Amino acid sequence: MDAVSQLQRQFVEHATSLYREGYLDDQFTQLQKLQDESNPDFVVEVVTLFFEDSEKLLNNLATALQQESIDYKQVDAHVHQFKGSSSSIGAQRVKNVCVVFRNYCDEKNLDGCLVCLQQAKNEYLLVRNKLEALLNLEQQILQAGGSVPMIT
Repeated sequence: MDAVSQLQRQFVEHATSLYREGYLDDQFTQLQKLQDESNPDFVVEVVTLFFEDSEKLLNNLATALQQESIDYKQVDAHVHQFKGSSSSIGAQRVKNVCVVFRNYCDEKNLDGCLVCLQQAKNEYLLVRNKLEALLNLEQQILQAGGSVPMIT
């Protein structure tokens, strides 16, 4: 098996596991379909923006939940934004934590919010590492002259 075929196989196995384990949903597939020769870096750009936004939102959430008087509407607004950006790239497990997080905001439940913040951070870091590995494999395939397999 040549190097490109081996990288393509690794890519398919890794991507398939991300779907099977619930890290990604069909929205990520839809993103991949939007990438073409006119915009070959589309997925990388969108995912990079997700990473940047997520870091800011997680920091904003941590700060908001450390205040003497917590503004749960502000916390909920940050969680809502995080849920939306997670949904837009198909980060299913992050999105699912945000759904629970928003319920705790509605209840003004600080302990629940703090637990969800930690879960959101953990899920975000997991999906970030897994997406970075997937995008790295994609780059290796392209640099070796191959084409990136479409996951359906």
